[in-house]
Amino acid sequence: MDIIEVKDLSLTIKKSTILYNITVSFGAGCIHGLIGRNGSGKTMLMKCICGFVRPSAGSVTVAGKQIGKDCDFPKSVGIIIETPGFIPYYSGYRNLKLLADLNKKIGKEEIRSTMEKVGLDPDLKRHVRKYSLGMRQRLGLAQAIMENPDLLILDEPMNGLDKDGVADMRKYLLDLKTQGKTILIASHSAEDIEVLCDTVCEMDKGELIKVKGW
Repeated sequence: MDIIEVKDLSLTIKKSTILYNITVSFGAGCIHGLIGRNGSGKTMLMKCICGFVRPSAGSVTVAGKQIGKDCDFPKSVGIIIETPGFIPYYSGYRNLKLLADLNKKIGKEEIRSTMEKVGLDPDLKRHVRKYSLGMRQRLGLAQAIMENPDLLILDEPMNGLDKDGVADMRKYLLDLKTQGKTILIASHSAEDIEVLCDTVCEMDKGELIKVKGW
């Protein structure tokens, strides 16, 4: 079963074509990789899948719902795209609590447990502005997974992590896969892609090339 279906998708912004006629599907319960240089279109494709950017042509369907027609944004999705944004003068826990209060799906214990899973101390009072880049990435992952979504869309989630942090993140993502989660991940790291991914697509100048797994 495909959880994401992209059909004939193109994107033009200010007369510049960013994505060219992309058709691809991603099956449920797998980890799918997107590779490519900066500016290749990986992040913009993810934004289209998430409903943050509307394509100029074509369609995106997530879990049977066409984005922009059946719904504005896909449901049950955890997202890290570009640098996660948080309120700098709040602690990590307080940031997550504010976000959780919007949907009212989870409470304090779920937030605390999620922070601990990604290697953060929920009782740490340090403001997020004083977090290292690696700590911000861990907090971003906690935000993405804390409501137990079925689908994760992660743009460079290993960015800023040290060797141990990368190993922890890989293990956690593989554990999520065993739970039946679907993960779409963009990474510059060939090792991350090799260790994690069941399928791999390469992006180059806005075009998509199927590489592995089909």
